[in-house]
Parts: sequence; structure tokens; C-alpha cells
Amino acid sequence: MKKINLIIALVLFITLSAQNSGETRFGVTGNFHRGSIVNVHDRSVGRYGGTLGVLAEIPILRSDISGGEWLFFVPQIEYSMQGEHAKANVGKYDRQKFNHDYIAAQLYIKYFFHPNNNLSDYFVFLGPRVEFLVREDRQVSALYDADHFKFNHDDELNNIGIGLSVGAGARVTDDLEAVLRFDRGFSKVYPNNTNGVTYNRQLSVGVNYYIRNNR
Repeated sequence: MKKINLIIALVLFITLSAQNSGETRFGVTGNFHRGSIVNVHDRSVGRYGGTLGVLAEIPILRSDISGGEWLFFVPQIEYSMQGEHAKANVGKYDRQKFNHDYIAAQLYIKYFFHPNNNLSDYFVFLGPRVEFLVREDRQVSALYDADHFKFNHDDELNNIGIGLSVGAGARVTDDLEAVLRFDRGFSKVYPNNTNGVTYNRQLSVGVNYYIRNNR
């Protein structure tokens, strides 16, 4: 919990410090995604979930001709429903559910395309991601564990994960953006599993809505 509070405090410090700039925007973000844990559960079908969070958009560079900003720093913090479900011999074991919820933070660099200094509505973004496990809901039968533990070794979860988040989007209106995003973890989800690197990944479609616009 102390580490979660630390990352929240860091993001808040960055965003509140940016209030000195009249051009900083604050907003809410949400998405719908399909996630999974790689290299562990047989017959994985992933897990569909959602994400809800807050973000700030802080200008870094602007066009000399159009005057519009094209490079931003975007800190973002969110609640994310992750994990996966599996269908290994459902008739014998029932459906297996490995639900993991995280508080996650990303620090993005966001780039708007601006050919010939003409600012477009299309952008890409990239940044590191850190996630903290806040909820685990494991729903599997004892028989499944007895038969599959020697392969899965999923009795222990890492509480912290790091990764990379990348995406692209388009500005729909001055306050609304549509976003496509991919997150890929680099740290092990199950530290006791030595059969491979068991990392999180997810593909999402979402929106950013800015509720404060000081431009």
C-alpha cells in the first residue's frame, strides 16, 4: 500500500506542478480491453475487462507556424481489471478464472503528427508502465490445481509489475479523443514459474475526455 501511495503522490505532484502552465489539461480516461497472461495456463481465452482513470496533458513543444502544441507529457493513473480465464477440460474442471486487478500508472510522451507544421488530429504515444496488484480472485477447482500445478506453478503472484504501453489515437472534438492501446509487461506475474516468462499483456479501445481546458 505504501508503494501505491508513493506512485499516486508522484503522479499528483507532477500534474499539480504543471498547473502553473495555463495550457495544461486534465481529464478522465477509460477503455475496454482483452488481456491475458502469457506462458502459463493451458487453453487460455483471456479476460475482458475495463479501465478507468485520470490523466493530465502537459505541453512540451508547439509549432512555430500554427502555434498548436504537438508534443506532450501525459501522466496517467488508472484502475485496471486484468488476468485471464482458461478452458482446460471444462467438463472435468469447469472454467478456470484468474482475476487480477491493478492500480497502474503510465508516463507517456504523446506526439501529434504535424506535416509541414500543419497540426493534425492524429497522434501516437509511448511510455513506461508500473502496476500494483490490489485484488486477486482465483476461481479454480482443487482437482485442476492437483493436475496442473506442476505446469503452472501459479501459487504466488508478484505484487508489482513493470512494462511498456504504446498506442495511437485521434482527436474527435477539442475535448474528446479515441484511443487504441497495447500494454506489455516485462516482469513475471508468477515468480515461481520457471517454464517461461509469465507476463501481462492487453489490447484496448478507449476514450480520453478532458474536463478542464485552459487553452
